[in-house]
Amino acid sequence: MDWLKENVQPYLPDTHIRGIAIGNEVLGGNDQELAGALFGAIKNMFSALKKLQLENLIEVSTSHSQAVFNSSYPPSSGTFKESALVYLKPILDFFSKTGAPFCVNVYPFLAYDGDPDHIDINYALFEPNAGVYDEKTDLHYDNMFDAQVDAAYAALEAAGFDNMEVIVTETGWASAGGSDEKGASPENARTYNFNLRKRLFKRKGTPLRPKLMTKAYIFALFNEDLKPGQNSERHYGLFNANGSVSDDIGFSGLKSSPAPPSTLSLKDIHRQGWSTSYSFTLIACIAILVTVLAKDG
Repeated sequence: MDWLKENVQPYLPDTHIRGIAIGNEVLGGNDQELAGALFGAIKNMFSALKKLQLENLIEVSTSHSQAVFNSSYPPSSGTFKESALVYLKPILDFFSKTGAPFCVNVYPFLAYDGDPDHIDINYALFEPNAGVYDEKTDLHYDNMFDAQVDAAYAALEAAGFDNMEVIVTETGWASAGGSDEKGASPENARTYNFNLRKRLFKRKGTPLRPKLMTKAYIFALFNEDLKPGQNSERHYGLFNANGSVSDDIGFSGLKSSPAPPSTLSLKDIHRQGWSTSYSFTLIACIAILVTVLAKDG
């Protein structure tokens, strides 16, 4: 409740806050203590929203990596790992009552990087290719993004949640990486994000859910230049840390300011007239969802 009153309630309704993610990629890893705490945290947040009469405005969910799946190829074989389902089942039961979606992070870049000898990079980049045929469903996939989303739908069906919507809470392509990270380049990042944007603008679903419009968040707004890990982790942004364009898919860069970026508040940004280009105000129900997080977690 304290967190909501400090970080959410004061900014409504001017800021269109529509969802709160409780953790990111908590399940599927080795931290069983954190996994065990996830459902309780979700219920606590929903309960606090309900007391503030915000539960119908703001959804509570949590985002998952591909590590929660036991299988995802072909898409119809999608199932959850039993080790993840132990924690996931009560969460999905809760979401089916609240109407929250299943949130998943989808990275064709990581799949290609892990097996470049057997995955056509054009299939990963939404470029012309032979595609993949799923014999069980008699469906053809011309891009890996749709295939990974439908694998999530298949896993939900197998777990008994046929009617739950899937939303992609992260997807993107690294514009640079280490020598061992295949496919990480400015050209491929631009191609992926531009083609993703075009695909979402069509307002269509996936082969398995053709009538349910696909929604996705681009990862990421900025290059996280201080982020640890592999080199690619610091090169997913549409913008550089200084506000200049890193991955040009049609958005303008931020104008320079005499004030250091670290000292600018959101009010400063709005006052200087940056709000449109800075937050990429695209209508979420039509095309692409882009989120800016002021704080980690």
